[in-house]
Amino acid sequence: MELRHLRYFQVVAQTLNFTRAAELLHIAQPPLSRQIQQLEDELGVLLLERSRPLKLTDAGRFFYEHSTALLEQLNKVCDNTRRIGSGEKTWLGIGFAPSTLYGVLPELIRRLRSGKSVELELGLSEMTTLQQVQALKAGRIDIGFGRIHIADPAIVQTVLTEDRLVAALPAGHRLLAGPISLRELAKEPFVLYPVNPRPSYADHVIALFDSYGVNIHVAQWTNELQTAIGLVGAGMGVTLVPASVQLLHRDDIGFTPLLEDNATSPIILSQRVGDVSPGLNHCLQVIDELLPRT
Repeated sequence: MELRHLRYFQVVAQTLNFTRAAELLHIAQPPLSRQIQQLEDELGVLLLERSRPLKLTDAGRFFYEHSTALLEQLNKVCDNTRRIGSGEKTWLGIGFAPSTLYGVLPELIRRLRSGKSVELELGLSEMTTLQQVQALKAGRIDIGFGRIHIADPAIVQTVLTEDRLVAALPAGHRLLAGPISLRELAKEPFVLYPVNPRPSYADHVIALFDSYGVNIHVAQWTNELQTAIGLVGAGMGVTLVPASVQLLHRDDIGFTPLLEDNATSPIILSQRVGDVSPGLNHCLQVIDELLPRT
């Protein structure tokens, strides 16, 4: 299937007339009919009822609606590509760990999108810190917001803030009276995330308990923060999350603080060494306005 098949079908679906569609497309009618037939053959369904007047089948109506959205998105991508190539617009790729969405990141994105001094096209990608480092080195993103330190000579990392960790427990759990110690919490089954890739936030949590000479029993591994929270609500176990996650306000879980002062998780900014691109510099300026770095 090629783009011309989608574009030709769009005009035929809009006009419901091969002759008129061919005129609008500046091609002869027989080649247009063959192109639509090729599209139907590839999909394995009829898109048009060859009656008078022409009609869209149910499959044709579905394909028309969704191919319209695809072409609109493609046109937007092409337009932004031209504007970026001509210097009218700057593309900025941002990688982020899901838990950082409960901190400074949402306000940063709002300010970047509404900025007037630099017109940015933002590309947002959910990924772990390790994936962010790989994407930075490959040039797929320009900045990352993660949770763990990774030593790589091509990447510079900066701790923006240290988030307090809190225990997430099923609603009604006896430990919700808190605050509680890590030693006490370690007696509970754990839901830990992410299972892959490693190292990750899960290793940070395990190391925190190790520093107090206790091990945790992982009852369930998962890859997503939201899944872990859901499993806690279902009674599968407990977990540790940044305090900002309390903004979720779920009825099936509760949060309680920890006694240990070092029970924290950093938000770490990752960028390429020596990157002085305008989009990145503007992003760093906005971050400094929101959260001055020391």
